[in-house]
Amino acid sequence: MVPGVEIAVGYVFAWLARKAQRVAGRADTEVDRGLDAGMDRLHDLVSRKLGGDPALQRAAEEAGEGREELSERTQRRLTDSLEDAAERDTGFAEALANLVEELQAAAVAGTVGGGVSASGDGQAVGGNVDIRAEGGSAAALRMGGVTIGAAPNPSQPGPDKG
Repeated sequence: MVPGVEIAVGYVFAWLARKAQRVAGRADTEVDRGLDAGMDRLHDLVSRKLGGDPALQRAAEEAGEGREELSERTQRRLTDSLEDAAERDTGFAEALANLVEELQAAAVAGTVGGGVSASGDGQAVGGNVDIRAEGGSAAALRMGGVTIGAAPNPSQPGPDKG
């Protein structure tokens, strides 16, 4: 298996889906330009290599249908096509791996659509979180009322509740 191919398939489908949204007029007004540029380069590379490959054409059809992800069969077929192309052409394999790495690094850095956000009463963390509870204590990123041990004045079961 060629490293990064399955990730590339996901990016290619995301590019196709974004294109379909734009054509239908549903794209966000603030599309991240860095993500677009990287995904454009990836799509161009894959399209040049695979040309009229039926798996790539089917992926475009599924994106145009408004699907949120590729069908398992199309994903498998597109992955196989990319792996075959990468195994036959080391230059393509290297270019593909570099673009996937670039997109992943940018997403992790938060510069290409990789930022975190939360709405309402949610919390978002962009990075590592280490929460520990030791010695009979309780720990959480956020928690409501916590009682450790027996609750004070617990109610008694039965008709004469205390």
